[in-house]
Amino acid sequence: MLDLKFVRENPDIVKQNIKNKFQDRKLPLVDEVIELDAKARATQTEADELRANRNKLSKQIGALMAQGKKEEAEAVKAQVSADAAKLAELEAAEKELNEKVTKIMMTIPNIIDPSVPIGKDDSENVEIEKFGEPVVPDFEVPYHTDIMERFNGIDMDAAGKVAGNGFYYLMGDIARLHSAIISYARDFMIDRGFTYCIPPYMIRSNVVTGVMSFDEMDAMMYKIEGEDLYLIGTSEHSMIGKFIDTITPEEELPKTLTSYSPCFRKEKGAHGIEERGVYRIHQFEKQEMIVVCKPEESKMWFDKLWQNTVDFFRTMDIPVRTLECCSGDLADLKVKSIDVEAWSPRQKKYFEVGSCSNLGDAQARRLKIRVQGKDKNKYFAHTLNNTCVAPPRMLIAFLENNLQADGRVLIPEALRMYMGGKTELVPVK
Repeated sequence: MLDLKFVRENPDIVKQNIKNKFQDRKLPLVDEVIELDAKARATQTEADELRANRNKLSKQIGALMAQGKKEEAEAVKAQVSADAAKLAELEAAEKELNEKVTKIMMTIPNIIDPSVPIGKDDSENVEIEKFGEPVVPDFEVPYHTDIMERFNGIDMDAAGKVAGNGFYYLMGDIARLHSAIISYARDFMIDRGFTYCIPPYMIRSNVVTGVMSFDEMDAMMYKIEGEDLYLIGTSEHSMIGKFIDTITPEEELPKTLTSYSPCFRKEKGAHGIEERGVYRIHQFEKQEMIVVCKPEESKMWFDKLWQNTVDFFRTMDIPVRTLECCSGDLADLKVKSIDVEAWSPRQKKYFEVGSCSNLGDAQARRLKIRVQGKDKNKYFAHTLNNTCVAPPRMLIAFLENNLQADGRVLIPEALRMYMGGKTELVPVK
């Protein structure tokens, strides 16, 4: 959420930013929120004047009564009563106006970084760099669920009967591989200086609206019926929520957390053929990372965060690339975002396995995450988040890139200690 003062003083910048994000339908909101804010401030000023006058008149009543001037005191009391009724009207109007202002401000997109490429959607995202040499083997690479089935490692039919589409049972060595990747990711991030965290898997509505836009909320979140609780779509939400309504001394920053959690998502929208299997599902697990830092350090942390994901995948010899998200592909709260994509030998192309985002002070402003400087002045922190790894989607890249012609899957050295020393998986079918 933007600073309302910034919107008042820079409406043209805010409107151009909306145009850059191809959200022209929101352009009228800028003038509307400025007008509503002006009314709210005028109403507040009038209310403040009445409150001040009420205090003044109350003192007069006491003085008049002390002087025995009862009739004059009663007249002043009548004026106080009339002002009280007017004040109640003004306070109600002020509350209504401020609620309208807040609702609109929650939908006006954050100002994107000048380095973000301008584009309508993800088809116009820009490749930044490739890491590792993508290889297409001289044998046919099966679909990832077919590879898993060779190890008796997946049962989607049973999961469909138990929970419906978008769920799975992982079994045997494939389930163990899934857990091994999560355990390795945990230790990888701890070794990089992050504090390990297991967060709540449900969060309240004020945290949900603090960390994401309304459109994202509607498309992603599962609501717990009868409760002010939502299942998390990513542990970033509850980790950032940990700092809600806090004031952190500047010298204690940055806060760097890494968390494991299950994640639950509606995943609204059309699903293509490459989104069968475990690519796009309602339940998965993830190792995430977040940073709460001073504004001047967020660019540095942004580069560190996405590099962590690249380094993690490269320790398992999986080729990856980084992709800069264009303006139209950025969620409203994001200032800048880079996707990490892994190589798929079967599809002969890259696909998304992680996303790194700098949200500036948008989440901090909504959640009141503040920093106190050495001069005792307070300001909003910057927040960032990034995916280290999200199996089972990551299993697709792992299995395809480590598959051998005879059906075996090699286990890279980094994972062997988490797999009981195994160097390979041997198919049973």
